[in-house]
Amino acid sequence: METGNASEAYRQSYDAGKMKPETVNREAKKLLDTPKIATRIGELRKAAEKRNAITVDDLVSELEEARKAALGAVTPQAGAAVSATMGKGKLLGLVVDKAEAKIEHTAPLSRADFYKADA
Repeated sequence: METGNASEAYRQSYDAGKMKPETVNREAKKLLDTPKIATRIGELRKAAEKRNAITVDDLVSELEEARKAALGAVTPQAGAAVSATMGKGKLLGLVVDKAEAKIEHTAPLSRADFYKADA
């Protein structure tokens, strides 16, 4: 599960330094086909899927809760509320950091190219 590669996992688990890659691959495949190992890998995959099943809606909801909590505090925390609002905007693609907005070009525009583009 950690490596995403059965042969690499085999190499990390066993002394395979003198084995040919084909042999490592074959032995790793044998282990994957072992019912107990296949079952355990399935369990680990399900746990990883559940762990990673966070949606954009979930994150937006959490940020909205944080924003409301910041505004509803005994001493309202305007900075925290603004941060939560900006986080929602970034998550939804409504706010883009200047560092993310790169303009790439291959050569400077000539005066003629500039005026052609403007027309």
